[in-house]
Amino acid sequence: MPKTIYDFKLNSLSGETIDLSSFRGRPIMIVNTASKCGFTPQYEDLQHLWSRYGAEDENGLVILGVPSNDFGEQEFTSGKEIQGFCTRNYGVSFPMAEKSPVKGKQAIPLFKWLQQEGGFLSQPRWNFYKYLINRDGKLVRWFSPLTKPASSRVEEVIHRVLE
Repeated sequence: MPKTIYDFKLNSLSGETIDLSSFRGRPIMIVNTASKCGFTPQYEDLQHLWSRYGAEDENGLVILGVPSNDFGEQEFTSGKEIQGFCTRNYGVSFPMAEKSPVKGKQAIPLFKWLQQEGGFLSQPRWNFYKYLINRDGKLVRWFSPLTKPASSRVEEVIHRVLE
């Protein structure tokens, strides 16, 4: 099993490779997303965090969305549909991986690693679980969908990983 987040590669919505080693030394927030969920408006807060802490700062926070259809089949079929929806409705400009399974035996290796690092309770049980990774590539904290990305609890941990 990989030791840090930097040992993973994912495909983007457009089919390009997202090599997480290219984010080495940067904190990362990974979020399992869905376009047709009650928590979907959290995209707005995620975009705000990306704009505030990472988009223009090569050492800043990376936001990485991982769309999934695991919970209530709430994701579009194609990457083009997902990207169009996210851009049109929320102005999403942070990296987005291709639609992937995030729970159970079918989960992609990244989410198996996150569960191993965070323990059983960290396994996503719905869309918009948030995982904060420090500059050393280790999981620091995870949050359920009930905790909004712009909440003081999340921002406090972001500030710690950015120090």
